[in-house]
Amino acid sequence: MNLAANELPQNPPADPGAVPQPGAPPEPRPTAEPERLARAALSRLAEPGDAALGRWLADTDALDVVRAIRDGTAPERPGPDDSRLAAYRARLPGVDPVADLERVRAAGGRFIIPGDTEWPSQLDDLGETRPTGLWVVGTGSLRLLALRSVAVVGARACTAYGAHVAGDLAAQLAERGWVVVSGGAYGIDAAAHRGALAVGGPTVGVLACGVDVAYPRGNTGLIRRIGEQGLLLSELPPGEHPTRFRFVLRNRVIAALTRGTVVVEAALRSGALSTARRARDLNRHTMGVPGPVTSELSAGVHALIRSGAATVVTDAAEVIELIGAIGEDLAPQRGGPVLPRDLLEPAAARVLEAVPGTPDGAPVERLARQSGLPPDEVLQRLYELGSLGHVERHGAHWRLVRRR
Repeated sequence: MNLAANELPQNPPADPGAVPQPGAPPEPRPTAEPERLARAALSRLAEPGDAALGRWLADTDALDVVRAIRDGTAPERPGPDDSRLAAYRARLPGVDPVADLERVRAAGGRFIIPGDTEWPSQLDDLGETRPTGLWVVGTGSLRLLALRSVAVVGARACTAYGAHVAGDLAAQLAERGWVVVSGGAYGIDAAAHRGALAVGGPTVGVLACGVDVAYPRGNTGLIRRIGEQGLLLSELPPGEHPTRFRFVLRNRVIAALTRGTVVVEAALRSGALSTARRARDLNRHTMGVPGPVTSELSAGVHALIRSGAATVVTDAAEVIELIGAIGEDLAPQRGGPVLPRDLLEPAAARVLEAVPGTPDGAPVERLARQSGLPPDEVLQRLYELGSLGHVERHGAHWRLVRRR
């Protein structure tokens, strides 16, 4: 692998006065091409979330890092040890960043890196495990879409209840201008993506494989629609396939990218809970949708809520109240219907409770004993109740008005 500057792709200079068209991804900065090419190479040399590589990149340009790996030169400051450096070098023969960049461009995508105008700065909260770069397919700007985004995640083997809630929640969020982010997997992820797509909203799929790989295969059509109507992104270069660890590492990107994470359904050992925990550690809002207490697929969500790590939410309004603007995106107050009796003063309500529902009714003296109020006040309240249509006089007795 040769990363000499004269072998890098040459782009025409950008017009500094040009205004990007809405919805179009920003053009890569020509001055960043050596760094972009080096980071593309590093995305093949190291696994996502490699903290040792992250520490190295914090002090050294990516191009120098790749050269040091090629030459077998360990960094002076804390970074990868000899075994990790050997693992990087073992992958060198198969690395061709130029081909990877061309491959993603052919798929309608690009490779964005820290410093690009499209790079979401909230990913920097991941510190040493910040992505080296992101392979992205789609026409929208990732930075702009992520500004108002919320993650909806959960179990793959979800129930019909969970799928319904996830789809409905995602549709409500999309209709209110929020971008739904999920992992493109079966179950809750797929239901959330479909809910947003159904109402014409953008959605972002964060994959644990290359953006040109449809996984799982049963979601091929869905993943294609996400790329057309929203964005697909991954830390892994084109052609890479998922592993168990890559799924877990992918979850940290979902948590960091969004303003909050909603877990719809999750068992006690569900991978979706790792997304919620990362969101909590990153000071993002963590929310959970309650389910049947008899369902194992809701046990993980309930445990998350019970521990205080998540807030109960039941619809999009409650989600937006947490992640939206303070004092502006408030959810409506919930309450049962207000009945005519609810508006009565306490003394009148006590008298009304004492009036029997029998046809004969009861005299004032009995009602005074039942209500514990003086007879004069009871009589006064009876006339008030009569004017409101609650009671009626029947000779010397008072009885409830029969309603049809």
